[in-house]
Amino acid sequence: MKVTITPNTLLAFAILALIGAFFAIESLTDILSPALLVSLSLLGIFLLAAKKVVVWVKTRKVYAKWQKPSTFDRNLVVIGAGSAGLVTAYIAAAIKAKVTLVEKHKMGGDCLNTGCVPSKALIRSAKLLSHMSRSKEFGIREARADFDFADIMERVQRVVKRVEPHDSVDRYTELGVDVIQGEAKITSPWTVEIKTTEGIQTLTTRNIVIATGAKPFVPSIPGLEAVGYLTSDNIWDLRERPRRLLVLGGGPIGSEMAQTFSRLGSQVTQVERRARLLIREDPEVSEMVIQRFRSEGISVLLEHKAKQFLIENGEKVLIAEDLQTGGVEVHIPFDAVLVAVGRAANLKGFGLEELEIPAGRTIETNKFLQTIYPNIYAAGDVAGPFQFTHTAAHQAWYVAVNALFDPFKKFQADYSVIPWATFVDPEVARVGLNELEAKERDIPYEVTVYGIDDLDRAIADGEAHGMIKVLTVPKKDKILGVTIVGEHAGDLLAEYVVAMRHGIGLNKIMDTIHIYPTLAEANKYVAGNWKRAHAPAGLLRWSERFHSWRRGKNAQGTRVSETLPPVGEKYSR
Repeated sequence: MKVTITPNTLLAFAILALIGAFFAIESLTDILSPALLVSLSLLGIFLLAAKKVVVWVKTRKVYAKWQKPSTFDRNLVVIGAGSAGLVTAYIAAAIKAKVTLVEKHKMGGDCLNTGCVPSKALIRSAKLLSHMSRSKEFGIREARADFDFADIMERVQRVVKRVEPHDSVDRYTELGVDVIQGEAKITSPWTVEIKTTEGIQTLTTRNIVIATGAKPFVPSIPGLEAVGYLTSDNIWDLRERPRRLLVLGGGPIGSEMAQTFSRLGSQVTQVERRARLLIREDPEVSEMVIQRFRSEGISVLLEHKAKQFLIENGEKVLIAEDLQTGGVEVHIPFDAVLVAVGRAANLKGFGLEELEIPAGRTIETNKFLQTIYPNIYAAGDVAGPFQFTHTAAHQAWYVAVNALFDPFKKFQADYSVIPWATFVDPEVARVGLNELEAKERDIPYEVTVYGIDDLDRAIADGEAHGMIKVLTVPKKDKILGVTIVGEHAGDLLAEYVVAMRHGIGLNKIMDTIHIYPTLAEANKYVAGNWKRAHAPAGLLRWSERFHSWRRGKNAQGTRVSETLPPVGEKYSR
C-alpha cells in the first residue's frame, strides 16, 4: 500500500495534535505545559513544511517536461544590457560567477541611448536659452543666442558618446562579464540560444535574468501612421526643429519634451486626456507645472481626447474631442507629433510564449522577482512595477543575489522607499506617499509645507518658487512621503530618501547643520515648521513664567507670545 503525504496531511496532523493539547488543559498553569508548547511548535513546523511541500510540488510540475542538464556553461545568462541587465551582470562578475550578458541593440539600453541621458542633455541646452530670455531679471539689459537646432542635437549625441564607455562592451569585459552582441532566445529553463552575425550558439545556465526593457507605447489612432510620428526613441534623429510640435501625453516624458521644444523655439501644443498633467502627483503640484507651461507659451489642452489624424489643405491636423464641453471637436494643425502616452514592456521574441511564462503588461513575478520557473528572473521595465533606471538597478541587486544564492538565501524586493523626479521647470521630485495616495489607501497623515519662495538662496538665484511638502505620521516626526517642487528638486530629495530608508525623522533633520545659503536649507526649514506646529504649549507656558520670575516680574496671566520666531526660522543671518 502506497502512502502519499500531502500538505493537507501534514496540516491535519498538526491540528489534531493541537486539539489534543487543548483538551488536556485543566487549569491556567496548563497553558504553559510542555505538551501545549510542543504542539504549538509542531504546528509551526508542519505549516512551514506544508508551505515548502507546496512550493516543491509546483516547481516539480512546471519543470516536468524539461530535461535539466547535468552541468552548466554559465551560472547566469542575462538578456538585455540596460540598467537592470548591466547591474545584474556586474554583481555576478564581482562575486566571481560565470555570467554572459546578451544585447541585440546598443549597450546601455534606453536610458543611455534614447532616454535619460539625451533628454537631460537637451533640457540643459533649452534651460540656458530660458535663462537668457530672463536676462533682465538678473540685471542684464539684453542677452541673445544665435544657434542652430542641428548643432544642439549634435551636442546631445556628443554627451551620449561621452557617457557610452561607462556601459561599453570593453568595460564589462574587463569586469569579467562575457558580453555577446546578438539575439537571445530562451529554449528551456536552462538553455539560451544566441544568434549572432557569426552563427548560433547555445549556452546552458543555472539561472536566467530577463532584462529586456520597454519601448514607447503607440496607441491605435486613425490616421496616425499616415501622418507619421515621433517617439522618445526616434526624436533624437531630428536635425530640423519642428515649427509646430504636437505632444500627445501629459506624463513625465511628454511634459519634459513639451517644455524643452518650446524653449528651443517650437510652437508647442500639449494634449492630455485626463484633467491634469503629471496625474500621479498632487493637484497643486500639477497646477504649478501647468501655470509655468502656459506662462512660457505652451498651449496645454487638458481633457482632450485624440480622435483622428488627417491632412487638411496640405497640412497635418489632429481632430481632438474636448471632453469638458461634451466632445466638441477641436482641429489642431501641426508639423510634427510626439507620441508620449506611456511605455510597453518588451515581451516578444525571446521565448516567453514557448515556456508559457505568464505576462500581462509586464512579466509576472513573485516577491523574489522569480517567474513561474524559480531559476528564471525578471527585472527592470519588463518586470515593473516602476519604470525608472534607478529602480531597475535596485531590482538587479535582488535578482543577482537571489539567482546565485538560492536556495541558501534569497531576499524579497523592497519598494518601500522609491524616489523619482520629473525634469520639467519647476522640477518635481517625490519619495514615498503624497496626499492622493495616502487618501486612497486610507493612511492617516499630517502635512507640513515650506514655501521655497521664502528661501534666501532661491531668492538670490532668481528661482524663488515651489515648495517642500512632507507627510508624517500624526503627532510624530516619522516621514511617510515628501514632494518637492522647485530648482534642483531631485537633488534636494536625496536627504529625505536617506531619512526614510534609515528611519530618520524630521527632528534629526532639523538638528543637522545645513550650509547657508543653500537650497538644501529648505529641508531644515520645513522640519522647523513641523516642530513649531508640535511645540509643547504647556511646557512653553511654564518656561515663560520661569523667565518672567527670573526678571523679577509677576508671572500671573502671562501667555506664550505669538510673536516668537518659529523653530527652524532663518536665524543664521
